[in-house]
Amino acid sequence: QVQLVESGGGLVQAGGSLRLSCAASGITFSANVMSWHRQAPGKERELVAVIGSSGSTNYADSAKGRFTISRDNAKNTVYLQMNGLKPEDTAVYYCSVYLPISGRFWGQGTQVTVSS
Repeated sequence: QVQLVESGGGLVQAGGSLRLSCAASGITFSANVMSWHRQAPGKERELVAVIGSSGSTNYADSAKGRFTISRDNAKNTVYLQMNGLKPEDTAVYYCSVYLPISGRFWGQGTQVTVSS
């Protein structure tokens, strides 16, 4: 079955950096579009960054210039490097994959807290 396991969250001061990882199993990882989303308390879940099977990337405006999504197909892992973190980046971050027949799958999430 599809499993997505995030890691790398934590508490960091404003201006700091974190790198999130998401290890995937149960899918043909290299063939799939992977994405990171986040959900802050009291807010809807929002897309942060997407990486295609070819390595093409897209970012939410809030992430452009600060976050970098990447993938390692040999390790079935997608990363989110976050630099210049702000208190408004505080959220639970989720890894996700959409499979055409099965639908969207989510990881369990990893908490990122940025203190001012």
